[in-house]
Amino acid sequence: MGPPYHRDVAKIGYALALEQFHPTDLLDWSEQAERAGFDAGFMVSEHFHPWTPQQGQSAFAWSFMGALGARTSLPFGTGVTCPGFRYHPAVVAHAAATLGAMYPGRFWLGLGAGEALNEHVIGGYWPEVGIRSSMMFESIEIISKLFSGDVVRHHGKHFTVESARLYTLPEKPVPIYVATAGPVNAKRTGRLADGMITVGAADAKLNDLWSNCDAGAREVGKDPSTMPKILQLHFSWAPTEEEAVQNALVEWPTGGMAFPKQDIRNPEDFAAMAKLVKPEHFVNRMLITADLERHVENIQHYVDLGFDEIHIHNVGRDQATFIDVFGREVLPKLNLSAPTRRESQARGNASAEAAG
Repeated sequence: MGPPYHRDVAKIGYALALEQFHPTDLLDWSEQAERAGFDAGFMVSEHFHPWTPQQGQSAFAWSFMGALGARTSLPFGTGVTCPGFRYHPAVVAHAAATLGAMYPGRFWLGLGAGEALNEHVIGGYWPEVGIRSSMMFESIEIISKLFSGDVVRHHGKHFTVESARLYTLPEKPVPIYVATAGPVNAKRTGRLADGMITVGAADAKLNDLWSNCDAGAREVGKDPSTMPKILQLHFSWAPTEEEAVQNALVEWPTGGMAFPKQDIRNPEDFAAMAKLVKPEHFVNRMLITADLERHVENIQHYVDLGFDEIHIHNVGRDQATFIDVFGREVLPKLNLSAPTRRESQARGNASAEAAG
């Protein structure tokens, strides 16, 4: 399936933190965000637990997205779902195909290798990241087969499917985007998926991820320019510097934790670690400022790097004010079709071809 947007124009979306806000409130804010110009649509977090008890919510994303599709008209998808623990990949395919059929051309399926915070609840062994990645890519194989409408039988290393067929399908398969942060998985993403999701990182690391993703796509005869590259961007904005800092510390302390978090099981454990997080721990990890011009510069930087979609999440509680202010004073100042963006894409394509 082709990209949802023209390659030369980036779009800004609204990241919906179901682990932080009540789903009914997020539906209202999603409508507000659509009116305010968040044209990329919505990246929906898919959690069983919040990161910390303070965040206080964790609604079931698949129920929420049925309502989201009815209340808005923009694209939306999971950011991200882990197939293989709470959900067998056949169940993920079933859920995704249904949303794709209900909202044609709007739903995309974001997949990741999972976090113990959400997946340990079913019990059993929590494997190392390499095994979880292997499970995810085998899941993509199963989901893609089921999206074809054929009867699927699968006996793989991690999963078994017995004579399964999806009867309710969209006219075109739901695109599958993979969250990745390393070069090996980025290359596999290029081969097996339709696009890539990542979070903010150093420019060199992002370019390396893109080069590997593009190389993987070319290996199987795909055009990398048809594969969206999507960013999830967390930050803390508030009317005052003091409030912006406090929001980061209280609402999103994980943004200041510079270590892998996939093996931590409980919100209470994150809360204990959060007591050690200080404002300086967010430097070069998550922007904290009341200065709107700095937020414009921060988002513009990722636009210029070549991201097709940037889904932004302000960690403070007052989402209505955030949407209103950014819709009036930040989004209109972004150059979403900047020449530097196209030049960056050309450089990335050239380096990928040289590496190949």
